[in-house]
Amino acid sequence: MGKTIQITANDGHNLSAYVAEKPGNERWAVVIQEAFGVNDHIRNVCDRFADKGLNVIAPAVFDRVERDLVLPYSPEGVSRYTEIRKALRKEDVLLDVVAAADATGSERTGIVGYCFGGTVSWWAATETSRFAAASCWYGGGIFAEKTAKPNCPVQMHFGGMDTHIPLEHVDAIRKQHPEVELWVYEEAEHGFGCDARPSFHEESYTLALQRTLVFFEKNLDVKTAR
Repeated sequence: MGKTIQITANDGHNLSAYVAEKPGNERWAVVIQEAFGVNDHIRNVCDRFADKGLNVIAPAVFDRVERDLVLPYSPEGVSRYTEIRKALRKEDVLLDVVAAADATGSERTGIVGYCFGGTVSWWAATETSRFAAASCWYGGGIFAEKTAKPNCPVQMHFGGMDTHIPLEHVDAIRKQHPEVELWVYEEAEHGFGCDARPSFHEESYTLALQRTLVFFEKNLDVKTAR
């Protein structure tokens, strides 16, 4: 349903982005990939959002290191991601994320990210003022930057059985940010929202998606869009 376009960040870097939109949808959000690139799963996520009334754009933030890179859901893919992550600077990722938001033409854009993208969504909420709402799904890097202050409403989703993000970390984030809408899905593991992974938990995913859509409907006021 969607299409791939080219966008340009403020520093002149060109990157690809997957766009999914449908006639009649008025709200926009940026989707940030997991650790594995803008793959078939992320494109499907985008298409599903569009089907549910939310137009989205997913920038290929790995293009800074290697263009059109898609990694497998395997130990080798995780190892390659670790290398790429070391080469990606936060400030460059944020340039690409803001470029994606600007490409929507909407002033009140949301952002939603998964895994690595969950952390990036927190960066976008705390280090830019470009977004009207941020939904962070199991962002493993949020705890390390929990003292940052968000510039927009934030929602977070964590798995109660996530071995990558201890519940002590989740509790510390909750304590630091009582204003954040934070949800824990007791039976879910890391990556519970990805139906391409064994950790997919349909019940938790469905509920988290519903909460994300309601959150964006509340905070992305279409009357202020360009």
